[in-house]
Amino acid sequence: MPAPALAAIAKARLIQRALAVLVVVVPVGMAALLGGTSILVAQIAGTSSSCTSTNQESAVTRNPLQPAMPLSNEVVSLTVPGPNGVPLTLDSQQQSVAGSYISVGQSLGVPTKGIQIALMVALQESGLKMLANPAVPASMSMPHDGLGYDHDSLGSAQQRPSAGWGTVQELMTPAYNAEAFFGGPRGPNHGSPGGLLDINGWTSMSLGRAGQTVQVSAFPELYERWAPAALAVMASVDGTGVPENCLQAAASEDPSAPTVPANLSTTRQAILHYAQEGVGGSYVWGGTAFKAWDCSGYVQWIYTQVGIALPRTEQWLAGRPTVTPQPGDLVVQDPDGPNHWGHVGIYAGEGMMYSALNPSAGTLLHPVSWNPGTQYFTLLRPGQAD
Repeated sequence: MPAPALAAIAKARLIQRALAVLVVVVPVGMAALLGGTSILVAQIAGTSSSCTSTNQESAVTRNPLQPAMPLSNEVVSLTVPGPNGVPLTLDSQQQSVAGSYISVGQSLGVPTKGIQIALMVALQESGLKMLANPAVPASMSMPHDGLGYDHDSLGSAQQRPSAGWGTVQELMTPAYNAEAFFGGPRGPNHGSPGGLLDINGWTSMSLGRAGQTVQVSAFPELYERWAPAALAVMASVDGTGVPENCLQAAASEDPSAPTVPANLSTTRQAILHYAQEGVGGSYVWGGTAFKAWDCSGYVQWIYTQVGIALPRTEQWLAGRPTVTPQPGDLVVQDPDGPNHWGHVGIYAGEGMMYSALNPSAGTLLHPVSWNPGTQYFTLLRPGQAD
């Protein structure tokens, strides 16, 4: 059989294997938003940095300025699991941009987790497209795949010349976007602004938090939603060699099913069950309808399902404060007055909570740390809580 045909079959099988593993990851949230305003089921815990491909460990010889090349001359579209359960299809140019991030990351010895974070950011910020900006006229005459309109942000990572990320010409090059994002000792900006490798402890951060620390986006919660898609891209674009056990780990670490203590009461288990049912719902100010609610409407609906009536607002008044919360308890955040808070949700355990977060993110499972001023209340009587 001719070599190109064998290569095409090999690539098809690789794509099939990656999608077969990742189809078990249930994405939540909203569709992609393009153009520099931040455009993610979120993989909060992140992939272990020990998931390192053979290619990464072997002194990566590929030129970092050259993107990964397709296995054959045939143009093959790539479909990966996108946010909100909607498949995302990438054309050859988008795959080339992804290949640039992968190649540069490999050349720098970046762990798989770091390359995944970079792809999440590029998917979030531009949809893996090189975006010119009418506010930066020089960018319009350079090769580009679309337009972005956020300040003077440019390229696939929406980096700004005015913030010191690079020149207009540099920022309109995918490989440079990747080099600037990764940073580190070999990065073009020498730590100012800092890239991923310049951040102390980034490997122990969640994927979205690490990406946000570099990007300082207005919508940090949206990066998380691209974790499954980024890992699928890595497994499918030539030259990555992501081990299958890493793909399996990504699926098993799905935070939509947090660890439930063995002795948790049936009432608390039911609360978590209904909280999970609401994930993916829209945020509607003043709303109380299923999956069309605000934060207190969501909480009220959950407790109604287990036979507990709560007031429409100020639901903490029906409970008592606790410093040892259990899954199913109320989380209150964003204090806006004495004994008053602007946001409520359901504690899921392990530092996570369910809430209707805001109109951009909708209803999702997310870290408690995303909002300030957290306190906890239990709304269950002793017989219900045990």
